[in-house]
Amino acid sequence: MEKYIPQDIEKKWQGVWAESHADKTPDNNGKPPYYVLEMFPYPSGNLHMGHVRNYTIGDVIARYRRMNGYNVLHPMGFDAFGMPAENAAIKRNIPPAEWTYDNIANMERQQKSLGLSYDWDREVATCHKDYYRWTQWIFELLYKRGLAYRKEAKVNWCDTCNTVLANEQVIDGKCWRCDHDVVKKDLKQWFFKITDYADQLLDDLKLLPGWPERVKTMQKNWIGRSEGAQFCFDIPEIGEKLDMFSTRVDTIFGTTFVVLAPEHRFVQRIIKGKKNEAQLQEYITLMKNQSDMERTSNEAEKTGMFTGAYAINPLNGEQVPIWIANYVLADYGTGAVMGVAGHDQRDFEFCKKYNIPIHYVISDPTGEYDYENATEAYTGEGVLMNSGEFDGLSIEAGKKAITKWLEAHNCGKGTVNFRLRDWLISRQRYWGAPIPVVYCEKCGEQLVTEEQLPVELPTDVAFTAGAVSPLATSEKFSHCTCPVCGGPATRETDTMDTFVCSSWYYLRYTDARNEKAPWSREKADHWMNVDQYIGGIEHAILHLMYSRFLMKVFRDAGLVEASEPFERLLTQGMVLKEGSKMSKSKGNVVSPEEILSKYGADTARLFILFAAPPERDLDWSDKGVEGSYRFLNRVWRIVHQFADIAKTAEVSKDIYSEADKALRLVEYTSVAKITDDIQGDDGNYALNTAVSAVMEFVNAMHAYVGEDKGQLHADVADEANENLLRLLAPFTPHIAEELWSIIGKNGSVHTQEWPQTDAQALVVSTIELPVQINGKVRERIVVSADASVEAIKEQTLASDRIQTLIDGKNVVKFIVVPGKIINIVVK
Repeated sequence: MEKYIPQDIEKKWQGVWAESHADKTPDNNGKPPYYVLEMFPYPSGNLHMGHVRNYTIGDVIARYRRMNGYNVLHPMGFDAFGMPAENAAIKRNIPPAEWTYDNIANMERQQKSLGLSYDWDREVATCHKDYYRWTQWIFELLYKRGLAYRKEAKVNWCDTCNTVLANEQVIDGKCWRCDHDVVKKDLKQWFFKITDYADQLLDDLKLLPGWPERVKTMQKNWIGRSEGAQFCFDIPEIGEKLDMFSTRVDTIFGTTFVVLAPEHRFVQRIIKGKKNEAQLQEYITLMKNQSDMERTSNEAEKTGMFTGAYAINPLNGEQVPIWIANYVLADYGTGAVMGVAGHDQRDFEFCKKYNIPIHYVISDPTGEYDYENATEAYTGEGVLMNSGEFDGLSIEAGKKAITKWLEAHNCGKGTVNFRLRDWLISRQRYWGAPIPVVYCEKCGEQLVTEEQLPVELPTDVAFTAGAVSPLATSEKFSHCTCPVCGGPATRETDTMDTFVCSSWYYLRYTDARNEKAPWSREKADHWMNVDQYIGGIEHAILHLMYSRFLMKVFRDAGLVEASEPFERLLTQGMVLKEGSKMSKSKGNVVSPEEILSKYGADTARLFILFAAPPERDLDWSDKGVEGSYRFLNRVWRIVHQFADIAKTAEVSKDIYSEADKALRLVEYTSVAKITDDIQGDDGNYALNTAVSAVMEFVNAMHAYVGEDKGQLHADVADEANENLLRLLAPFTPHIAEELWSIIGKNGSVHTQEWPQTDAQALVVSTIELPVQINGKVRERIVVSADASVEAIKEQTLASDRIQTLIDGKNVVKFIVVPGKIINIVVK
C-alpha cells in the first residue's frame, strides 16, 4: 500500500480534470438544471481562509447535485474594478489593469489548487471591456426607462478614497472600504431610481423563504416603509408652505414646535436678519460637517437652536416655533418634522432640554400616567383628547379622520414614505466602468450610441486629480463628438459604482460569451434564478438589494422571466483565529498556501467544513487541521484494507453475519444522515454533522476489520468502499478520485450516482440494552429487537452474570423500558 501523499494526488487529478474539461457545463443536456453560485471575489492577489470556506461550501453542494442527476452550473469570476486596485497600482507605479490581471491569474491558480469544480469557460472579469460594455448597456437601459438621472445633491464623501459613497456604503458614519470618516459635499451625480421599486423590493421578500430571516429583516428595515400622512404648515414670514410627513398624524394637535434640518432649503431665508444669525450659521456649519450616523445615533446628544420664526398648525391655527436640530436630515423624508413631546420620547427629551411646552393629546385609559410630573412621553394606547372635533376617537380612527380632514381642506393627504433613497452610482475614480454619457452645448445630455459601446478606459491619465475623476485628465477621453449633431462634446468623467458591475454578473454566467447581448433570454430563463447563492452577510443591503432591484428592471424590460435573482441564500460565518477575524494587523492570518503545501487541499476542505456549521463563525485550530489530516490517512488505509477483503474474502450471497449487519447499519444510517445534511431543503446545510457521519462510517469500517476474519465478506467490503468514496467525493474530491481508481472502479467517482439508502440494512434485528441493578449499570445484554418484555426478563434472568450479581437477594422490581434499559431493584 502506497503512502498517502496529498500533494501528488491533488496535482495529478487537477491536471486530469482540466484536460478532460470535467467541470464544463453544457447549456442543456436533458438533466434538470441547478445553479450554484458563490459571491465572486475582488482580486486582491491572494485567497484568504474566508474565500476557502465560501468556495468549499459551494463546491460540496455543486458536486452533490451533479451526483444526484442535475446539470449543475457552477461558475467563477472576478469583481475586478474598484479603488483598492487603483490605489495599489498608483503605489506601485503600474497600470491598474496590469495589477488586476496579475492578481486574477494568481487567484485562479489558488482556486484550482483547491479542487473547486468551476466551469472556467464561463469566467468573467468585470474590468474586461467585453463585460463592462454590457454594464454600460445596462446603464443605458435604465436611462431609457427613466431610472437613471443626474442631479446636484448632498452626497457622502470620503477624503481618503477621494470619491462619493452611496448611503448603503456608509457604516456607522465611516467609509465601508477604508473605515475613515465620511463628510457631506454638494456634487452633481448620477443616480438609479431604486425607490421606484421600493414596494416590490419589500413585498417580494415573502417570495424568499430560502433566505435567512436576519437578512430579510435587514432589507425590510433599510427600505423602511411607513404609512402616514403628508401635510404642510404655513410659514407666513417667507410665504411658504412647509411639507412634513408623519405616521402619527393623530397627534398633530399636540405639536408645540417644528424642527427643520439645518440644511433645509427654507432655513437660510428664515434666519436672514435674525439677531442670532451668526450663531445659527455656526451651528449649521457644524452640522454639515457631521455624518448622518453621528447626528442620528441613539447615543448622540440631541441639540438644536430656535430660528426666531414660526409656523402655523393647519388643524388649530396655533403658531409654533421653528427650530433647527441635529437629528433631522435634509434628505430623509421632507427634512422637517412636527415636535409632539407628549407622545414621542425624542421630542420629550428635546423639550425638557430647551424648556419648550408639552401638550398631551392621547389619554391613558388606565389612568396610571402622570401628565403633571411625567418623566417620559406617553406612547401607549388610548383615545384622542385636546384635539377638537376628533376627541374620543381611537388612535387608528383618529389617523383616518384627521387625514380625511387634511385632504378635504387641500392641505394634506394619506401617503406612504420610505427610508430607502435612490442609488448614487457616480464615482470620481478611474478604475471603473465609464458612464456612457456625453454633454453637448447644442444637444445637451446624450447617451453614447449602443454601436459605440464600450466607452473604453483611456491609458493617458494622471492620478493627481483629487476630487476630480482622473478620467478628466485625459484630453483624448474627455473631448468627443456629439452622437446627435456631430459637433464637439465632452464625456462624463465619473465611473460607475462597482456594485453596478456585480449586480448582474450572475446573468452573464448563463451566456458568458455572447457578443450580441448581455445574455440570451432563452439561456437566462433556463438557468435562473440561482438555486443556491453563498456569501457574506455584509452584503445584505448592498449587493443583495441592488441585484434584486436590477433583476426586477430586467424582468420589466422583457429580458428575463424571474423576479428574484437568488432562490436560496446561505450567509457563511467568518473564519476567526484566537477569537478575532483574521487580519494582517493582528498577526493571526493563516495562509491557504501554507495549509495546502503541508496537508493538501482535501485536508483544508475537510477541516473548514467540519469545524462549525456553515452559517456560524469558525475558530481556526491547528490541532483540528492535523486531526482532519489524520482522518484522511485512516480513510486511505481502510479503503486499501477493504479492497484486499473484496479480493480475498468469500461472497456473502445476502446471508449477512452480525458483523456485516452492524457495518451496514452504520453505513446506511450515514448515507441517510449525510444526504439530509447536504440536501438542505429547509435552508440549513449541516455540513459539519455530515462530515461527522462520514467519520462514524469509517470508524465502523475499522471495527469491521477487527472482527474474526472468517466473518468478513467480499461484497460487503466492496459495497462499503464504494459508498464511502461516493460520500466523500463532494467533501474531499482528490482522495476520493484516487482511491476510486485504486480499487479498480470505472470512470470518475464524481460521475457516479449518489448512494441510496438500503431500507433492509436499517432494520435492526438485535439491540443491546444496559442492565441497571440498584441504580448502577452492571451488565449489557443483546436481545431481539422485537422481543416482548417477558422474553427480555426471562433472557436477563437466565444470564450467568446477572445470577451472580443478584445471588442471595430478593428481586423487588424488574422494569423494562423497551429499546432503552433494564432496571432491577433487589434487597
